[in-house]
Amino acid sequence: MENQEKIKRIMTQVRAFPGMPATAAKLLRLLEDSDSSASQIEEVLRYDPGLTANILKLTNSAYFGIPSRVSSIRQAVVLLGWKRLLQLVMTMCMSTVMKKPVPGYDLPGGELWRHSIAVSVAAETVVKALKIPEAEEVFTAALLHDVGKLVLGGFVSEDLQQIEKMVQKGIAFEVAEFIVLGIDHAEIGARILKKWAFPEDLVNAVNWHHNPETCDQQCTLSDIVHIANILGLMVGFGKVHDGLAVEPAAEVTDRLGLRPAHLEALAEQTREGVDKLTDTILA
Repeated sequence: MENQEKIKRIMTQVRAFPGMPATAAKLLRLLEDSDSSASQIEEVLRYDPGLTANILKLTNSAYFGIPSRVSSIRQAVVLLGWKRLLQLVMTMCMSTVMKKPVPGYDLPGGELWRHSIAVSVAAETVVKALKIPEAEEVFTAALLHDVGKLVLGGFVSEDLQQIEKMVQKGIAFEVAEFIVLGIDHAEIGARILKKWAFPEDLVNAVNWHHNPETCDQQCTLSDIVHIANILGLMVGFGKVHDGLAVEPAAEVTDRLGLRPAHLEALAEQTREGVDKLTDTILA
Protein backbone atom coordinates (compact mmCIF):
# COMPACT_ATOMS: atom_id res chain seq x y z
CA MET A 1 0.00 0.00 0.00
CA GLU A 2 2.83 2.37 0.92
CA ASN A 3 4.52 1.69 -2.44
CA GLN A 4 1.29 2.41 -4.30
CA GLU A 5 1.04 5.81 -2.61
CA LYS A 6 4.67 6.56 -3.51
CA ILE A 7 4.13 5.54 -7.12
CA LYS A 8 1.08 7.84 -7.30
CA ARG A 9 3.21 10.75 -6.06
CA ILE A 10 5.99 9.86 -8.50
CA MET A 11 3.56 9.67 -11.44
CA THR A 12 2.19 13.11 -10.54
CA GLN A 13 5.76 14.44 -10.90
CA VAL A 14 6.18 12.63 -14.25
CA ARG A 15 3.02 14.30 -15.56
CA ALA A 16 4.30 17.67 -14.30
CA PHE A 17 7.73 17.18 -15.89
CA PRO A 18 8.35 19.82 -18.59
CA GLY A 19 7.55 18.93 -22.18
CA MET A 20 10.26 18.48 -24.77
CA PRO A 21 12.07 21.79 -25.40
CA ALA A 22 9.93 23.74 -27.91
CA THR A 23 12.67 24.18 -30.51
CA ALA A 24 13.52 20.46 -30.44
CA ALA A 25 9.82 19.57 -30.76
CA LYS A 26 9.42 21.82 -33.82
CA LEU A 27 12.52 20.35 -35.46
CA LEU A 28 11.37 16.81 -34.70
CA ARG A 29 8.15 17.51 -36.60
CA LEU A 30 10.13 18.99 -39.52
CA LEU A 31 12.48 16.03 -39.67
CA GLU A 32 9.56 13.61 -39.81
CA ASP A 33 8.32 15.40 -42.95
CA SER A 34 10.29 14.36 -46.03
CA ASP A 35 9.33 17.63 -47.76
CA SER A 36 11.07 19.80 -45.15
CA SER A 37 14.00 21.93 -46.24
CA ALA A 38 17.17 23.32 -44.68
CA SER A 39 15.67 26.83 -44.89
CA GLN A 40 12.75 25.72 -42.66
CA ILE A 41 15.23 24.45 -40.07
CA GLU A 42 17.06 27.79 -40.25
CA GLU A 43 13.75 29.59 -39.75
CA VAL A 44 13.02 27.64 -36.54
CA LEU A 45 16.50 28.31 -35.15
CA ARG A 46 16.54 31.99 -36.21
CA TYR A 47 14.47 32.89 -33.13
CA ASP A 48 17.03 31.35 -30.79
CA PRO A 49 20.42 32.90 -31.63
CA GLY A 50 22.02 31.52 -28.45
CA LEU A 51 21.07 27.96 -29.41
CA THR A 52 22.28 28.52 -32.97
CA ALA A 53 25.65 29.78 -31.70
CA ASN A 54 26.03 26.76 -29.42
CA ILE A 55 25.13 24.32 -32.22
CA LEU A 56 27.73 25.90 -34.52
CA LYS A 57 30.31 25.84 -31.73
CA LEU A 58 29.63 22.15 -31.23
CA THR A 59 29.69 21.45 -34.98
CA ASN A 60 33.14 23.06 -35.16
CA SER A 61 34.50 21.06 -32.20
CA ALA A 62 37.33 18.56 -32.59
CA TYR A 63 34.79 15.75 -32.04
CA PHE A 64 33.38 16.11 -35.56
CA GLY A 65 36.73 16.83 -37.20
CA ILE A 66 35.28 19.00 -39.98
CA PRO A 67 38.32 20.58 -41.72
CA SER A 68 36.72 23.90 -42.74
CA ARG A 69 34.86 26.22 -40.39
CA VAL A 70 31.06 25.80 -40.39
CA SER A 71 29.42 29.24 -40.21
CA SER A 72 25.72 28.57 -40.87
CA ILE A 73 22.98 26.11 -39.91
CA ARG A 74 22.42 25.37 -43.63
CA GLN A 75 26.09 24.36 -43.95
CA ALA A 76 25.80 22.21 -40.79
CA VAL A 77 22.78 20.40 -42.27
CA VAL A 78 24.70 19.67 -45.49
CA LEU A 79 27.83 18.43 -43.67
CA LEU A 80 26.22 16.55 -40.76
CA GLY A 81 22.75 15.61 -42.01
CA TRP A 82 19.37 16.43 -40.50
CA LYS A 83 19.27 13.63 -37.95
CA ARG A 84 22.64 14.66 -36.58
CA LEU A 85 21.52 18.28 -36.39
CA LEU A 86 18.46 17.26 -34.36
CA GLN A 87 20.75 15.36 -31.97
CA LEU A 88 22.82 18.50 -31.47
CA VAL A 89 19.71 20.61 -30.88
CA MET A 90 18.41 18.07 -28.34
CA THR A 91 21.81 18.05 -26.64
CA MET A 92 21.97 21.82 -26.28
CA CYS A 93 18.28 22.08 -25.26
CA MET A 94 18.73 19.51 -22.47
CA SER A 95 21.98 20.92 -21.10
CA THR A 96 20.40 23.43 -18.70
CA VAL A 97 18.00 21.03 -16.99
CA MET A 98 20.56 18.19 -16.84
CA LYS A 99 23.28 20.34 -15.31
CA LYS A 100 21.28 20.69 -12.08
CA PRO A 101 22.36 18.79 -8.94
CA VAL A 102 20.40 15.55 -8.48
CA PRO A 103 19.53 14.74 -4.85
CA GLY A 104 19.43 11.11 -3.77
CA TYR A 105 22.01 10.00 -6.34
CA ASP A 106 24.88 12.03 -4.90
CA LEU A 107 25.30 13.89 -8.19
CA PRO A 108 26.52 17.49 -7.78
CA GLY A 109 25.68 20.12 -10.41
CA GLY A 110 26.93 19.12 -13.86
CA GLU A 111 27.69 15.49 -12.99
CA LEU A 112 24.55 13.96 -14.56
CA TRP A 113 25.23 16.03 -17.69
CA ARG A 114 28.87 14.90 -17.95
CA HIS A 115 27.83 11.25 -17.50
CA SER A 116 25.08 11.61 -20.12
CA ILE A 117 27.48 13.10 -22.68
CA ALA A 118 30.09 10.39 -21.98
CA VAL A 119 27.43 7.69 -22.48
CA SER A 120 26.34 9.31 -25.77
CA VAL A 121 29.94 9.36 -27.01
CA ALA A 122 30.37 5.74 -25.86
CA ALA A 123 27.19 4.69 -27.69
CA GLU A 124 28.44 6.18 -30.96
CA THR A 125 31.82 4.53 -30.38
CA VAL A 126 30.15 1.11 -29.99
CA VAL A 127 28.02 1.62 -33.13
CA LYS A 128 31.07 2.57 -35.22
CA ALA A 129 33.32 -0.17 -33.82
CA LEU A 130 30.74 -2.94 -34.33
CA LYS A 131 29.41 -1.46 -37.60
CA ILE A 132 25.83 -1.72 -36.34
CA PRO A 133 23.36 -0.57 -39.04
CA GLU A 134 20.22 1.48 -38.32
CA ALA A 135 21.50 2.70 -34.95
CA GLU A 136 22.18 6.39 -35.58
CA GLU A 137 19.40 7.44 -33.19
CA VAL A 138 21.18 5.81 -30.26
CA PHE A 139 22.97 9.09 -29.41
CA THR A 140 19.66 10.61 -28.23
CA ALA A 141 18.63 7.51 -26.25
CA ALA A 142 22.06 7.49 -24.58
CA LEU A 143 21.89 11.23 -23.84
CA LEU A 144 18.51 10.84 -22.11
CA HIS A 145 19.01 7.39 -20.51
CA ASP A 146 19.10 8.85 -16.96
CA VAL A 147 16.53 11.63 -17.40
CA GLY A 148 14.28 9.73 -14.94
CA LYS A 149 16.70 10.60 -12.13
CA LEU A 150 15.54 14.22 -12.40
CA VAL A 151 12.09 13.09 -11.23
CA LEU A 152 13.09 10.27 -8.89
CA GLY A 153 15.96 12.02 -7.08
CA GLY A 154 13.78 13.62 -4.40
CA PHE A 155 12.00 10.32 -3.69
CA VAL A 156 15.33 8.47 -3.47
CA SER A 157 16.47 11.11 -0.94
CA GLU A 158 13.46 10.36 1.28
CA ASP A 159 14.33 6.64 1.43
CA LEU A 160 18.09 6.82 0.96
CA GLN A 161 18.94 5.12 4.26
CA GLN A 162 16.86 2.06 3.36
CA ILE A 163 18.30 1.94 -0.18
CA GLU A 164 21.88 2.27 1.06
CA LYS A 165 21.41 -0.57 3.57
CA MET A 166 20.54 -2.85 0.65
CA VAL A 167 23.49 -1.58 -1.41
CA GLN A 168 25.82 -2.40 1.51
CA LYS A 169 24.58 -5.99 1.26
CA GLY A 170 25.69 -6.14 -2.38
CA ILE A 171 22.39 -5.27 -4.08
CA ALA A 172 22.77 -2.97 -7.10
CA PHE A 173 21.56 0.59 -6.40
CA GLU A 174 18.91 0.54 -9.15
CA VAL A 175 17.55 -2.80 -7.84
CA ALA A 176 17.36 -1.40 -4.30
CA GLU A 177 15.67 1.70 -5.73
CA PHE A 178 13.02 -0.49 -7.39
CA ILE A 179 12.44 -2.60 -4.25
CA VAL A 180 11.98 0.46 -2.02
CA LEU A 181 10.08 2.78 -4.39
CA GLY A 182 8.25 0.22 -6.54
CA ILE A 183 9.72 1.78 -9.71
CA ASP A 184 13.18 2.76 -10.96
CA HIS A 185 14.67 5.74 -12.82
CA ALA A 186 14.91 3.77 -16.10
CA GLU A 187 11.13 3.24 -16.23
CA ILE A 188 10.51 6.86 -15.24
CA GLY A 189 12.84 8.00 -18.05
CA ALA A 190 10.96 5.81 -20.53
CA ARG A 191 7.65 7.34 -19.41
CA ILE A 192 9.05 10.85 -19.96
CA LEU A 193 10.23 9.94 -23.48
CA LYS A 194 6.82 8.39 -24.19
CA LYS A 195 5.18 11.61 -23.03
CA TRP A 196 7.46 13.45 -25.48
CA ALA A 197 6.25 11.15 -28.30
CA PHE A 198 9.67 9.59 -28.93
CA PRO A 199 9.86 6.47 -31.13
CA GLU A 200 9.17 3.22 -29.29
CA ASP A 201 12.68 1.80 -29.80
CA LEU A 202 14.22 4.85 -28.04
CA VAL A 203 11.70 4.55 -25.20
CA ASN A 204 12.59 0.86 -24.81
CA ALA A 205 16.33 1.58 -24.92
CA VAL A 206 15.96 3.86 -21.89
CA ASN A 207 13.55 1.50 -20.12
CA TRP A 208 15.87 -1.51 -20.36
CA HIS A 209 19.31 0.07 -20.03
CA HIS A 210 19.88 -1.51 -16.60
CA ASN A 211 18.02 -4.76 -17.37
CA PRO A 212 18.75 -5.53 -21.02
CA GLU A 213 18.28 -9.24 -20.38
CA THR A 214 14.54 -8.56 -19.96
CA CYS A 215 14.35 -7.07 -23.47
CA ASP A 216 12.09 -9.15 -25.70
CA GLN A 217 11.94 -7.06 -28.90
CA GLN A 218 14.26 -4.70 -30.85
CA CYS A 219 17.05 -5.16 -28.32
CA THR A 220 19.96 -3.62 -30.23
CA LEU A 221 19.49 -0.04 -28.99
CA SER A 222 18.98 -1.06 -25.35
CA ASP A 223 22.07 -3.32 -25.59
CA ILE A 224 24.14 -0.41 -26.92
CA VAL A 225 22.91 2.02 -24.24
CA HIS A 226 23.59 -0.61 -21.56
CA ILE A 227 27.19 -1.07 -22.75
CA ALA A 228 27.66 2.68 -23.23
CA ASN A 229 26.49 3.34 -19.65
CA ILE A 230 29.12 0.91 -18.37
CA LEU A 231 31.79 2.55 -20.55
CA GLY A 232 30.83 5.99 -19.22
CA LEU A 233 31.36 4.72 -15.66
CA MET A 234 34.60 2.97 -16.64
CA VAL A 235 36.11 6.27 -17.84
CA GLY A 236 35.12 8.08 -14.65
CA PHE A 237 31.83 9.80 -15.50
CA GLY A 238 29.03 8.94 -13.10
CA LYS A 239 28.58 7.53 -9.62
CA VAL A 240 29.87 4.04 -8.86
CA HIS A 241 28.63 2.68 -5.53
CA ASP A 242 31.35 1.32 -3.27
CA GLY A 243 32.23 -2.32 -3.65
CA LEU A 244 29.96 -2.97 -6.62
CA ALA A 245 31.62 -4.13 -9.84
CA VAL A 246 31.05 -2.19 -13.04
CA GLU A 247 30.48 -4.80 -15.69
CA PRO A 248 27.97 -5.34 -18.48
CA ALA A 249 25.40 -8.13 -18.58
CA ALA A 250 26.94 -11.30 -20.08
CA GLU A 251 23.88 -11.79 -22.29
CA VAL A 252 24.51 -8.40 -23.93
CA THR A 253 28.24 -8.91 -24.50
CA ASP A 254 27.38 -12.27 -26.07
CA ARG A 255 24.71 -10.74 -28.32
CA LEU A 256 27.08 -8.00 -29.48
CA GLY A 257 30.14 -10.29 -29.63
CA LEU A 258 32.14 -8.17 -27.15
CA ARG A 259 35.11 -9.42 -25.12
CA PRO A 260 36.92 -7.71 -22.18
CA ALA A 261 39.68 -6.51 -24.54
CA HIS A 262 37.03 -4.87 -26.74
CA LEU A 263 35.59 -3.04 -23.73
CA GLU A 264 39.01 -1.65 -22.76
CA ALA A 265 39.58 -0.39 -26.32
CA LEU A 266 36.07 1.13 -26.47
CA ALA A 267 36.62 2.80 -23.09
CA GLU A 268 39.83 4.42 -24.37
CA GLN A 269 38.05 5.66 -27.53
CA THR A 270 35.22 7.01 -25.36
CA ARG A 271 37.72 8.92 -23.21
CA GLU A 272 39.30 10.43 -26.32
CA GLY A 273 35.89 11.42 -27.71
CA VAL A 274 34.84 13.09 -24.45
CA ASP A 275 38.17 14.96 -24.32
CA LYS A 276 37.40 16.48 -27.74
CA LEU A 277 34.15 17.92 -26.35
CA THR A 278 35.61 19.30 -23.12
CA ASP A 279 36.02 22.88 -24.34
CA THR A 280 32.57 23.10 -25.92
CA ILE A 281 29.79 20.97 -24.54
CA LEU A 282 31.25 20.21 -21.12
CA ALA A 283 32.61 23.70 -20.43
